[in-house]
Amino acid sequence: MIKQAWQSLRERCETCARTTLVTGTTLLALAVGGVLMAGGAAGLAWTNQEKFCISCHEMRENVYAEYKDTIHDKNRTGVRAICSDCHVPREPGPMLIRKVEASFELWGKLTGVIDTKEKFEKRRYELAKRVWTRMKETDSLECRNCHTEVAMKAELQSQRARNSHEKAKARGTTCIDCHSGIAHKEPDGPGPDELALGKEK
Repeated sequence: MIKQAWQSLRERCETCARTTLVTGTTLLALAVGGVLMAGGAAGLAWTNQEKFCISCHEMRENVYAEYKDTIHDKNRTGVRAICSDCHVPREPGPMLIRKVEASFELWGKLTGVIDTKEKFEKRRYELAKRVWTRMKETDSLECRNCHTEVAMKAELQSQRARNSHEKAKARGTTCIDCHSGIAHKEPDGPGPDELALGKEK
């Protein structure tokens, strides 16, 4: 049956105009491309869900357990930040780059690099430093997805917070320099404010 359909198509193509063939091929390519793009978009959305992020015990039993009941999980306003809000950029280009980087992190899952609490704690500083470095390089882009400077009301902040924000702005520091350890346990070692784009000062 496939052979007959192919033969029939070849016979029709011999008699049809070149523009008809090009148009048909283009439409077919667009349809296939559209299906692939829709599937890719659905895949990106699926991997941004909290249930995907905590589907492995390494995340569920370590960093997710620490996140529970923090200000990003439960608060007076009911606004909740999930894993992807803080660890995946929203802009298409940076998001795709981060997803590709994350796919290489699957090697750690396959090889059991952090498959026990002890192994995770041993690598905690190295893992935190990677996240801090990325956030410093992007001026804490993920924080700024939710916390926009123009929407902050200085008069509702404590005097200490107001002073700190003014100093940070003058020094050119970024959110993660002061606000690390909010959702996860702070590892031993120099903090993000002591890192110069991944290198201790």
